[in-house]
Amino acid sequence: MRVVYVIDSLASKGGAERILSEKMNYLVAHFGYEVYVITCYQNVAHDKNAYPLSENVTQINLNIPYYSQYHTRYPMRLWVKHQIYRRLQRELTDAVKRIDPDVLVGLGYFNADLVTSIRCRARKVVESHEARIFTMSDHGLSRSLLSRLFMRYYKRRYFHRVEQQADVVVTLTSGDAQEWQRARRVEVIPNFTMMEVPQPSTCESKQVIAVGRLEWQKGFDRLVEVWQKVEAAHPDWQLSIYGSGTLKNALLHQIQQLALHQVAIHDFTPSIAEAYSKSSIFVLSSRFEGFGLVLIEAMKAGLPCVTFDCPFGPGDVVVDGECGFVVVDGDIQQMADKLCLLMDDAALRQQFSQGALARTKVFDVDVVMQRWKTLFEGL
Repeated sequence: MRVVYVIDSLASKGGAERILSEKMNYLVAHFGYEVYVITCYQNVAHDKNAYPLSENVTQINLNIPYYSQYHTRYPMRLWVKHQIYRRLQRELTDAVKRIDPDVLVGLGYFNADLVTSIRCRARKVVESHEARIFTMSDHGLSRSLLSRLFMRYYKRRYFHRVEQQADVVVTLTSGDAQEWQRARRVEVIPNFTMMEVPQPSTCESKQVIAVGRLEWQKGFDRLVEVWQKVEAAHPDWQLSIYGSGTLKNALLHQIQQLALHQVAIHDFTPSIAEAYSKSSIFVLSSRFEGFGLVLIEAMKAGLPCVTFDCPFGPGDVVVDGECGFVVVDGDIQQMADKLCLLMDDAALRQQFSQGALARTKVFDVDVVMQRWKTLFEGL
């Protein structure tokens, strides 16, 4: 089985890049597949892969200078952008035809319409790593009316092409699968985590942990509002947020304005498993998710989880009342109440901890990758 993945770059420390790298490594190591990954915009001389890639995975770098368009002003930038796209179309098509794969995989947010339009014998698979309705989203951005109208037209055309051309669209959640109803075929295959946990949490420390990019999507501003209520009732508990992003200073200002003393923002650490193990509760405050991989990581460390029921993902991962609480999206008071309930009840934390450890078996790498094998070979 010869499989080709297409992505813009493997240099970013994102969830899609990590999962994709681990998936490709698994396919060559356990199934003996011949796996290629075509990185379109990555200059490997300066931007190394963010995650380890097996020597048995062949990486082909087109090194197309995508960012060169920003060296020019409008309207010339539109012409440069068009030239870059035509070059991508030409070089990507040539690379795919040289490899002659059995399966060609594109990502929902990166030129999936182009990937699925390549004329070759391969079956075309599109992975929706972020929910369809949030792909190329305007949420949290300021755009002109003309820009918004263009994006609305472009997205409608983009997704129509993908739905008509892809043999199958694979989503991470059942909620996102509903958004792809017009696709020829839709399958749901969740993410997995290969994070090693040296020691599951005892759930005895007075620490709540949150992990993610400090961006609008992750809703840490909502979490700070929640913590204002929690800290008033439990001043001896600490909230530790791990992550980096453009909103760090805004969050620090918000914490200061609310005079909160038990909130700390830490840079992301490669030893995040250790941070999970030293905590007792995990909280997720996102406005939307593609899946919510951090929930699986936290549960693998035995942490009870409290999460907003945002679209899409958390409701598919956390079973309410068994391994945590799924709270009405945006309900600040309810989330604060559920956190306080867990803080007050050590026995409930232990019960949910065991439930979390049991729940993660559904997202075991061997279980998930067997589903990919069945899909690929079925095609």
